[in-house]
Amino acid sequence: MFNPSSDDVRRFFCETFRKQHANEILTPLETMAADWIRHHPEYHDVLGDVETALTRNYQVEGAQANPFLHLSMHLSIDEQISIDQPPGIRALATELTLKRDDAHAAQHEIMECLGEMIWNAQRTGTPPDGLAYIEAIKRRL
Repeated sequence: MFNPSSDDVRRFFCETFRKQHANEILTPLETMAADWIRHHPEYHDVLGDVETALTRNYQVEGAQANPFLHLSMHLSIDEQISIDQPPGIRALATELTLKRDDAHAAQHEIMECLGEMIWNAQRTGTPPDGLAYIEAIKRRL
């Protein structure tokens, strides 16, 4: 199983950003990441400076959004939708996108549900609850 370190993830997004701006060939995963990077210009300065990206600490208490976590969650949701796991997420994502008339806004709503599921699992020491995740997305409709 692939288990990248925090530095690996940060390097991946910074390198994708660099390649994107140099018009270099991207891998399929980099192409997906580049699309989400385009949707988040507020992260471009961070992504353009690998050394700072590797040393910067994003604290929840400081209300600082972690661009690497955010972009990783976009990719995770893309993967979930592509394989319809947990079951039903593809249809719900489509329905939410149609309701919001904006795939990016829909993903952000799904992301809030994903974050809540992960937080609950970490807090309780239990496996992530896919059914609760799906129910949380349904409530967004």
